[in-house]
Amino acid sequence: MVKDAGCCSRCATCLLCLYSCRWTRNKKGLVTSKCDCAWFFFVFCVCLFALAWFYLAFVTLNDFHNLNEFIFRKTGWWLDWSMVMLCGTTTLVTFSSLLLVLALCLQLWHQPLKLHWIHKVLLILTALVVASAFVGVEVQWEEQWESARISLQATGPFLHIGAVVGMTLLAWPVADCFYRTSCSVLRTLLLLLYLGAVFALYLAPLGIDSPCLLEYSQLPPKPALFGHRGAPMLAPENTLMSFRKAVDYGVSVLETDVLVSADGVPFIMHDEKLIRTTNVQEVFPAQAQSNASSFNWTQLQQLDAGSWFLQKPPFPTARSLSKAEQALAQAQRVLSLKQLLVEAKRHNVSVMFDLRPEEDPHYEDLVNVTVETILHSDISPELILWLPDEFRDWVKQRAPRFQQVYGRKKLSNETEDLMHINLPYQNLSSTEIREYRRDNISVNLYVVNAPWLFSILWCAGANSVTTNACQVLQGMERPLWLLPRATYQMIWIVTDCVSFLLIVWAFFLLKKWSRRKEPQGYDSDVLLTKIHSLLSE
Repeated sequence: MVKDAGCCSRCATCLLCLYSCRWTRNKKGLVTSKCDCAWFFFVFCVCLFALAWFYLAFVTLNDFHNLNEFIFRKTGWWLDWSMVMLCGTTTLVTFSSLLLVLALCLQLWHQPLKLHWIHKVLLILTALVVASAFVGVEVQWEEQWESARISLQATGPFLHIGAVVGMTLLAWPVADCFYRTSCSVLRTLLLLLYLGAVFALYLAPLGIDSPCLLEYSQLPPKPALFGHRGAPMLAPENTLMSFRKAVDYGVSVLETDVLVSADGVPFIMHDEKLIRTTNVQEVFPAQAQSNASSFNWTQLQQLDAGSWFLQKPPFPTARSLSKAEQALAQAQRVLSLKQLLVEAKRHNVSVMFDLRPEEDPHYEDLVNVTVETILHSDISPELILWLPDEFRDWVKQRAPRFQQVYGRKKLSNETEDLMHINLPYQNLSSTEIREYRRDNISVNLYVVNAPWLFSILWCAGANSVTTNACQVLQGMERPLWLLPRATYQMIWIVTDCVSFLLIVWAFFLLKKWSRRKEPQGYDSDVLLTKIHSLLSE
């Protein structure tokens, strides 16, 4: 037993070294100043702060491709910044969490919490970096706060259970600190803070609501999939290969963007410039910064629209292409609207698109040439989902069989009959989605890539989603989780009751052990030996 106590003693010394960079253990009881206690509280707050950012970073992964494109437009430098963010965030969370665990262990070993100055500097830097990240989201990416709110519908029940487990595990060090604090005011304050946090967590499910808290028999039909620029995770976006991949994975609508060339040919392209998705800098270096619409169709056909996908992959899945698929990607060219319509007709899928750029002074001509191109093709007009708002009345008269899709909510006093709406997923609540469904209004939400988000919208009753990840969502046979509300309430009550019993047991056990402790100035090695002897008996 003495040998085991010596092993425990060496372990405590090692922990002390990692936290305080000191090899000499304290053998005269706990000597932790008020300043050291303040730093421990700072460690705890920074850890929670970093975990909150880690959660928000996880949520932003659904929309990170948009941020990558935004940064490219500003800097001309392509990089998958999500990997940079995840690596940095993981480092910060790991560092602050390890410091917190070390502090709790040292507190249990009755060792002083003398945080080393290097750790203090790194903690302050961690807090500043995380604060800057939150400010950046607020300034440049405000819609992610709404994304985070939606994500809580998917993760709330599990976060609640995890938080209850964490607070239950904290009962041991809190009870130990409570019994070793001589000041009655501090003891009362510590107990009130801890119990207040615990009971707040116990009642948290009263504010948790999720569309996925329902019976399987009540689950709405699975949303249809709209291929966002085709299947951009599997092939170069807006190319014939991309649209064919999307069709292979069961999309019902091909969503894209249409520009018109200088000689009046509508073609498929998202960016107003060709730099990101073609080799225009190599073929036409003097015109590389020109708008795509300034090129004629002959020039556009000289461009390679696929090699960029392999040279600067927009998604990690691009690296998984086979040799044959890589060769096919490198052979892709800029696609005309007419070619896309032929492909859509062949597979009997619909087409929905934006006309770009909206601020073009000749926008009316763009609408006219696009409509005429569609009408002179062989595709059924019912397969065209018309999205642009400009000159909609003229389009209705010229092509009455087009399905009109609106990029806005239906107003309560509106007389126009909206049958299809297309909105960002952040713009509609689960309640609004259900109301639109009851009114037979088809709701399409974009851009939905993450399975957790698709699950929430599925349970809420969305009719369809626009996605980059059709190969992922097509394989989902049911939401990630589905739970009857009564079952969740039972889990909630059982979790809270078990947690409360464990907390009471921890305080009772620590109280029993505290009575056996020697007075201030005991040798902790001797105490460990006695504890091991007591347990062996």
